[in-house]
Amino acid sequence: MSYLTVHTFESAPDAAKPMLDESVNAFGFVPGLHGVMAEAPDVLESYKFLHGKALSTSFTKEEITVVWQTANVEHGCHYCVPAHTGIAKAMKVDDSITEALRNKTPLPEKLEVLRETTKAILLERGKPAASQVEAFFAAGYSQRQLLEIILVLAQKVMSNYINQLADTPVDKPFAKFAWHPA
Repeated sequence: MSYLTVHTFESAPDAAKPMLDESVNAFGFVPGLHGVMAEAPDVLESYKFLHGKALSTSFTKEEITVVWQTANVEHGCHYCVPAHTGIAKAMKVDDSITEALRNKTPLPEKLEVLRETTKAILLERGKPAASQVEAFFAAGYSQRQLLEIILVLAQKVMSNYINQLADTPVDKPFAKFAWHPA
């Protein structure tokens, strides 16, 4: 059940329209998530800011995909899993990584440590076991990257929770990547 409106460019508050113009320029359409967030322009602006910051972290394209999709899958986000599947394809992330994330099957060792650390931070509300953090550092990740996981999770909490409240329809370009929790 949806509690929120998915705005079109025409129905969106005027303050959100410049940001929706940016979305159209970037994607060729107004993504449903952006349409929902348009109701509260500060929310849309904050989400876009966090998305830009997530892309500027020290993570590789594969690693940022791991953090995004780990949160999406753990939150059971029917919208973000397919959207980030399409985004991963556009970023030329190997399909085997995307499929392992979607299906909770093993990843290459270093990426698996990243997924498990992200999941531990998410599920333990910022208090992962010391052994998990030690495994993260032993895998070659840094203190900076531990903090960057939190930044990306902040972005994903916004999108995943809003999509749950809105029951946001999956955008046409991503519908072929539909996903449902196992």
